[in-house]
Amino acid sequence: MFKDAIGQHHAPADTSARIVCLVPSITELLFALGLGDQVVGRTGFCIHPRNAVQAVTKCGGTKDVKLDVVRDLQPTHVIVNIDENTRETFDALRETVPHVVVTHPNAPADNLELFALLGGIFSCSQAAERLSERLQQELDALAALRPTLPARRTLYLIWRDPWMSISPDTYISRNLALLNWHTVPSAPEPRYPTLSDKALSDLAPELCLLSSEPYPFRDQHIDELRGHLPSADIRLIDGEMTSWYGSRAIQGLAQLRALAQDLAHCAP
Repeated sequence: MFKDAIGQHHAPADTSARIVCLVPSITELLFALGLGDQVVGRTGFCIHPRNAVQAVTKCGGTKDVKLDVVRDLQPTHVIVNIDENTRETFDALRETVPHVVVTHPNAPADNLELFALLGGIFSCSQAAERLSERLQQELDALAALRPTLPARRTLYLIWRDPWMSISPDTYISRNLALLNWHTVPSAPEPRYPTLSDKALSDLAPELCLLSSEPYPFRDQHIDELRGHLPSADIRLIDGEMTSWYGSRAIQGLAQLRALAQDLAHCAP
């Protein structure tokens, strides 16, 4: 039996398992584990792997799941996430789905447990172990690099009008901390604080990262923010690189390491 993020136990499944995944990064992970043929449903935000997911039925969004579509697919397993899906969706799914698997990675290293959980439930442990080895290599490389990187006060923006950032109690912030980039505001709550123009300026970050998701920041927003943050190094960043877990985290950590080395090289 394998225990999920809320302590539910799930027995190993065979190849007849029908999986609906309501978590974009985990949909990609299922394909990376060789389970693509068993994935029968996804959200509209589950866009990777791009070609393969086109054949998978959409079941609404992460917050507005079309429960009737899910039920019609007759899944044996639905995969949800504590942050990305709602409690109401979870409760409704439990009424008809034999296994609702709950996930909740809070830091990059938690992906090791996620790989083991899904590898165990869906009888693909060898594939899960290969992903774990690759992830551990990236974690080790960052751990070796971190002492050489300067600490930076980092503002990570996810929304505009109003400005919204992240707290240290998020997967993204813990990801950036591997690079010695410490996010502001520093309070753990709210997890996604709203900031006025003045609050933005008062934070005085050394580095400001504009995520590509959920708000699609572009070059013009860098120019706009220079008026509020004249001393900050302001850059666009691929949100998937920082916020997606699962197999995407391996690529994300490698890209973050390259970015940190580039910034360290450019620093005066």
